Amino acid sequence: MEEFLEGFEEAKIPFEKKHASGHRERLRDKFLSGSPESFADYELLELLLFMAIPRRDVKPLAKDLIAEFGSYAAVLSADVRRLRAYKGLSDAAVAAIKSVQASAIYLARAEVADKPVVSGWQALIDYVRTGMAHQQREQFRVIFLNRKNKIITDEVLGEGTVDHAPVYPRELVKRCLELSATAIILVHNHPSGDPKPSKGDIAMTKELIKACSNLDINVHDHIVVGKYGHCSFKNMGLL
Repeated sequence: MEEFLEGFEEAKIPFEKKHASGHRERLRDKFLSGSPESFADYELLELLLFMAIPRRDVKPLAKDLIAEFGSYAAVLSADVRRLRAYKGLSDAAVAAIKSVQASAIYLARAEVADKPVVSGWQALIDYVRTGMAHQQREQFRVIFLNRKNKIITDEVLGEGTVDHAPVYPRELVKRCLELSATAIILVHNHPSGDPKPSKGDIAMTKELIKACSNLDINVHDHIVVGKYGHCSFKNMGLL
């Protein structure tokens, strides 16, 4: 009886591998058939993990990651150190995950590059949300513009804790002068997810506007992003 059971277990292994292989093929075929919008979030993550983890059923790992981080987007945006510490994720898998986030940011930025931001405002919102909405720590970013309101560059000028990212007027003005920027858009994220500006956000913005106005640098807007949306100081009448 024991010999029979041992033989059964040995025969079972290739069947499981064949089943896993069949599942991967079916999922790939479904994606390539042109219906990615019908995918569940964990299925998209599965597809991504296939490339980095070739010989394992990754569906449980994909579901566990989404449960841990909260969403597919949050997994992509997670800090590298936190992903590397997650059991079951190799460096190859972490690199695959972060490469998709980097590609999304690259594509979003391409939509706003070399064109006046005022003519592609929604594309600009999509760009900053793609890069910042799911960050675990608060980040203060500045988009520097030339006289034609085209983007010169955008840079992170402050990173902090879960609810505070320091930025100093003197450093901001200095960087504007170095880049010959005539206008800027301020952007920061709220890791809590709620993009509503705080009293501290409003006070800081007033200080930055005052510093910039002394050198005729226009602050077009201050955008606060979170996973539940975004807020515009300009639209709220706060500028």
